Amino acid sequence: MRWVEQSAAGAEDGSLPGLALNEVAAMPGHLRTVRPPEFKGVVCHEVLAKSALNRVPGESSMPFDWTVNPYRGCSHACVYCFARGSHRYLDFDTGADFDSQIVVKVNVAEVLRRELAKPSWAREHVALGTNTDPYQRAEGRYRLMPGIIGALSDRRTPFSILTKGTLLRRDLPLLAEARERVDVSLAMSIAVGDHALQQSIEPGTPGTRARLETIAAATEAGFECSVFLMPILPHLTDSVLQLSRLLRDIRDAGARSVVYGPLHLRTHVKPWFFEWLERTHPELVPRYRGLYPGSASTVAKAYRQALAARLRPMLRDYGLERGARRTPPVERIRDALPVPGAPTLF
Repeated sequence: MRWVEQSAAGAEDGSLPGLALNEVAAMPGHLRTVRPPEFKGVVCHEVLAKSALNRVPGESSMPFDWTVNPYRGCSHACVYCFARGSHRYLDFDTGADFDSQIVVKVNVAEVLRRELAKPSWAREHVALGTNTDPYQRAEGRYRLMPGIIGALSDRRTPFSILTKGTLLRRDLPLLAEARERVDVSLAMSIAVGDHALQQSIEPGTPGTRARLETIAAATEAGFECSVFLMPILPHLTDSVLQLSRLLRDIRDAGARSVVYGPLHLRTHVKPWFFEWLERTHPELVPRYRGLYPGSASTVAKAYRQALAARLRPMLRDYGLERGARRTPPVERIRDALPVPGAPTLF
């Protein structure tokens, strides 16, 4: 679905409330463009998708082969989001456009149901939330996920959901029903414990406390929820004290395990992230230039090794590794805390 031109066409009658007149772009499958009054600054482009299942490239390291993405662009507006580059395909920029110009595949559930009904479909695992969040704010308006969940469940197709969205709680009863037929895995993405920092770098997301409460609700519904503690931000969220507090809260919410990873800055994310860093934490710019020199997208190896050495014992102590839980020895966590005035990682 590419924009074929930037000219505008008139709006059709019967449009949803908030339709921006004379702003309907000419693009294949485009139905109408909407400015939802409940989402200030967000523009939704409703389209008819030709396909729903996306095959993951063979050279990818991802542990799954198929994804479904009901939305393109994401109003969660996470400054570091690796998926920003995908918006170039629509001739949008990877900064503000990615955050505000949301493509909505209004027929995605119907298309998915047809694709899953093909004799060639082998009921392979399908991952949701691997590009843009399926439970971003637009989902509250369009309600695409119930149809997707129903299609996957009816066709006995196992699936997983990764999200920052607390709207997941709405669908827990439906997911519990699907779990009776297929394997369903849930994961919550939580990167930042500090509320002010979280609102600065993830301005469109629910707060960390609300996400922890969603984990607790999923656990109560019988799901073993995992947490993606990523990205860990050098000099911002990587201290022992910060990590131990967040891991404690994650454990107390009922999460079964944690997957972690440091900040990764792809080519079309890096300028947007550094613009934010220069505006909010200018004192850290030289350090980040050293950790991500030139066109490098991966943080320096020495940092990754030091972060692993710091985190692995903590995950083990909090029972958040893959495997059995254990109560964290308080003395070990206390001993790991930095001496006042001591530097953090790099």
